[in-house]
Formats: sequence, C-alpha cells, structure tokens
Amino acid sequence: MKRIGILTSGGDAPGMNACIRAAVRVAMANEIEIIGVKRGYTGLITGEMPLLSRNDVSNIIHTGGSILESSRCPEFEKAEGRKKAFDNLTKNGIEGLILIGGDGTFRGGALLAEENPISIIGVPGTIDNDVYGTDFTIGFDTAVNCAIEAIDRIRDTARTFERAFFVEVMGHHTGFIALHVGMAGGADSLVIPEQPLDIEATCNRLQEGRRLGKTSSIVVVAEAEKPGFSYKIAEEVAGKTGLETRVCVLGHVQRGGSPTVNDRVLGTELGATAVQALMDGVTGKMVGIIGSTITYTDLRDTWEKKKELSPRLRQLIQQLW
Repeated sequence: MKRIGILTSGGDAPGMNACIRAAVRVAMANEIEIIGVKRGYTGLITGEMPLLSRNDVSNIIHTGGSILESSRCPEFEKAEGRKKAFDNLTKNGIEGLILIGGDGTFRGGALLAEENPISIIGVPGTIDNDVYGTDFTIGFDTAVNCAIEAIDRIRDTARTFERAFFVEVMGHHTGFIALHVGMAGGADSLVIPEQPLDIEATCNRLQEGRRLGKTSSIVVVAEAEKPGFSYKIAEEVAGKTGLETRVCVLGHVQRGGSPTVNDRVLGTELGATAVQALMDGVTGKMVGIIGSTITYTDLRDTWEKKKELSPRLRQLIQQLW
C-alpha cells in the first residue's frame, strides 16, 4: 500500500488530532503517503484531499477539535454520492481509508466498502463512549473531566444557597458520561436513558439527604433526546419537594478544549494501529482497546451490537447515595 487517506466525521472529540498525528507519522515512517480528507465525507465528494506532511501535524497533539474538520453530508447517504467519493479516492490513488468517528461514520464507511473495492479501518472517536468493541472512545475522558470540573464549581454555589442543582451532560442516547461523572462527582441522584425515570424515587432520595443533614444536592442528568431535558425534571422535583432547584446544561463545552493525557495516548495508539492494520491487509474493521489488548471489531458490529453500561458501576453508585 503506497497511499492512504484519513478523515474525521460526525461530532468532534478531543484527541482526534493526536490520532491524525500518529497516523501521519507512522505512515511516513513506513514510506506511505497519507492524504487528509477535509470535512469528512463532504471532502470525499468535493475532492478536498491535501497531502499531509510532518509539519502539518506538528504542535497539534494538545489541541481539541480536528485539523481536518468535519461536517454532515446527506449526499454521501445516497449510492450516487458514495460512487462519486470512490471515484475521487481512485483519482487520488488512495488504496485505504482511515475513518475517525462514531457509529454514523462507520455506517457510511461500511457501505462505501461494500459497494467499492476500498480498504476501510475505523477508529472510535466520540465523547459519548457508546461504540461497541472498545472500552473507551477518543474524547470520552476529556468530556468527563470537563464535566467534573463544572460540577466541582457548581457544588460551591449549591452549598452556599442550599439548592438542588441538576447538571445535564451530553451522551446522545446513552448514560456513559452521566454514570462516570455521577460517580466521580459524588452525585446524589442519576438520570440515564438506560433506566426508567422515577421522579418519586429522585424526590425521596433528595429529601432523605436533607433529613440526614445535607443542605444541597447534585443530580446528574443525561441529555436523552435533546438538550434541556433536565429543566422538566427540576420543575417536577421542585413542585413535589419544595426544594429550590437550578439547572446547568453543560452542552458542547464538553466537546472542546485540550485533550487529557488518556485521550492523547488513546488517540496515538489507535491512529498508529489503524495504519498498521491497513499495511497488514485488514479491512472492514474498527480498532479498539479492551483491557490492555488491541482489538478488531467488524464495522457492522459497532452499531448492530449495543455497548452496555458497567453493571458493577451502576450497582456501586446506588450504594454510595
């Protein structure tokens, strides 16, 4: 393999640039040219594919976002769009393609590979951590640390005014961020999509805390369908308990900023592994890490199989309340 491409698609995640950097340098160390596809699948269709050099990836390991940028591309969802993308790959001599993103990214890549002779390797990059086949995705650790910093600050105000704060975190349709943030932040209650919402239980838990002498409370809420879900919950709890409630929706602040050490290392490992996989003739797989072992998961499994929250952590956090 003489030339490969790399792109980022879907939501940005801190650590993507570390992944790009590693892929470029490992490719060059093996005398392989690497093309950066701009703005995800849109760049495949428009032909925005600059050759990357060592200088292009210097001083980016500590930065958030993606130097290759990202976008949503409805045209790529159609067979005609994917054919145009493949024609551009062929015209640029690209034999293999590295996709950094989540399940939506991998769905598009799987279709591209099924319809055309192109080698595809996926790298899990999403703050949601909801991709099957890896313990952690690039960006998750940074998002969790960002949310924890916010909770630590909010707790001071909650304690000062004796309020119950509802802190809403991202996570799409999963509670990975909420569960980890709730445990690390010492939350008094947790609202996640994987568990039916029980307003009465939440109210009872907060009131019991007050009876035991607590003067403030923190409830971590996963955003569920769309941002702002926590306002409805806070209003119901205030009406039933008489507690003074406030809401803080963290939103996209969790996606930005400098990646943590864990995300830099994870991005670097997976970026290097993706290049090596293409060199070894692997295709149609996502690279991940389970335990301390590099794994390869069929792209279709990454969205057809559901990644479950840790039952152990879910049980433990309830014992800590």
